Amino acid sequence: MLLSISLKSFVIVDELVLDFASGLTTLTGETGAGKSIVIDALGLLLGGRAESAVVRHGADKAELQARFVVPHTTLAWLEAEALQGDEGGELLIRRNIDSHGKSRAWINGISATLAQLKTLGEQLVDIHGQHAPQSLLRPDVQRDLVDGYAGSTALARDVAGLFKDWKIATDELATASNNAEAFEAERERLQWQVEEVAALQFTAAEWPELQAEHKRLHHAASLIDGVQSSLLMLADGDENCQSWLGAVATKLSALADFDAGISETLELLASTEAQMTESVYALRRYADHLELDPARLADVEGRLDAIFRMARKYRVEPADLPEKLASWQERLAELGGAQGLEAVRRRAQKLEAEYRKQAATLSNKRKAAAAKLGKLVTAELQLLALVGSRFEIALHAHEAPASFGLETIEFMVANHPTTPARAMAKVASGGELSRISLALQVITSQVANVPTLIFDEVDVGIGGRVAEIVGRMLADLGAARQVLCITHLPQVAACGFQQLQVSKTQSATGVLSTIRMLSIEERIEEIARMLGGVEITGTTRQHAAEMLGVAAV
Repeated sequence: MLLSISLKSFVIVDELVLDFASGLTTLTGETGAGKSIVIDALGLLLGGRAESAVVRHGADKAELQARFVVPHTTLAWLEAEALQGDEGGELLIRRNIDSHGKSRAWINGISATLAQLKTLGEQLVDIHGQHAPQSLLRPDVQRDLVDGYAGSTALARDVAGLFKDWKIATDELATASNNAEAFEAERERLQWQVEEVAALQFTAAEWPELQAEHKRLHHAASLIDGVQSSLLMLADGDENCQSWLGAVATKLSALADFDAGISETLELLASTEAQMTESVYALRRYADHLELDPARLADVEGRLDAIFRMARKYRVEPADLPEKLASWQERLAELGGAQGLEAVRRRAQKLEAEYRKQAATLSNKRKAAAAKLGKLVTAELQLLALVGSRFEIALHAHEAPASFGLETIEFMVANHPTTPARAMAKVASGGELSRISLALQVITSQVANVPTLIFDEVDVGIGGRVAEIVGRMLADLGAARQVLCITHLPQVAACGFQQLQVSKTQSATGVLSTIRMLSIEERIEEIARMLGGVEITGTTRQHAAEMLGVAAV
């Protein structure tokens, strides 16, 4: 659930902090006052594309922030992304956008990418825009809506991925079949190269180890000589550092009886003596393992020589040989490995079979969802003053397999019980389209997992008694979810559990948009404004108060 949103220097907002409650919240105001600002800000906070135009004129940057109650289903994702924070059950999202259009984002105080914001946003908020009725005519929107209701959005993505892989394999098979000689030549060359480099058994981790060992063996004599001479100076010689340090400590210790100020120096000397003793022990342990090993040196140099020769042959750096081998192996697998063209053919067939299997499962889910959704929307349309209308979802077998599956989806409408359903784009008027869109959005939102639903003027083209029904539908939806609705209809505004008013004023710094929570008395005035014309009368106010009273029952 959305708890609060904070905006600073955003479009025509100077500074704004809003708290939200559960249930239905309506946002109202004059046309052009900026009622969609909150939704625009949420869209940016949840991964929308940022532009410099959202920064208020004269400001360096826009600052946006929102707090949510963390849904239980989101906790695992936050933990997997290391974004869980320590907000005590709350989720904090921030985003700053500068005047050049560059932005930075944080989730629970941790830097986040826009992809992470978008993924998180899909789990928190479902936004239904004011242009939903028009977009509902598009085949892809209809398909996505049915898949979402069927709970098969992820399956649809898998089907699209399988189709892509299958088409790639099919194209490779066609290319290989049409150029069989060149295909076979490339496969044989790669097979030979892979076998030759693989026989070297060279790994990326071996290279730095070989270089370090060669350096140590090559300079073994110098290392032995240097370590022995160092030990003589530190401890083993007739005159050595340890004995000198001990003598100094003894002399100063006798003098400390005369002046306690020497005690600090004695402590430092004791520490130095202990560290020197540890250094001598460590150096002796190292010396015990030092030896001249010409045979091992020869082996290492032979290994290095073999690696260098192979790298020169294939014109790569020695350290890059394992990566080159991996790329050859990957390409060889694409060409069918040792089995060649037949393996490519089998892979294409396997991918096709898997695609058709998953696509068939998707088709079955779509059929079940289409039948159920059609009945539910038809029932809602009777309440929305479209008595006798019928809504159907047709699934037409596609002429060929496609990335979206084995069928196209088409929304159909019949305006009378006895007439056949026809394509919605050809039958539904603007007002009917708005009602169908609203019914679909309300029904599909009921099966969504997101806790917050936002409707941005989706009631355009609706009025009168239907508007009151729409308000009650949204209020009923708000009984189980948090619902925010931008509306121009007083009947819908009256159904809100709380009401926010958006207003626009002119100041010395330019146009400012403000949003505030309304009291009961202020709600009566605002709804009266929405009901009346230029002059608000007592009768209009009485009507507004009655609407609020009826909606509260």
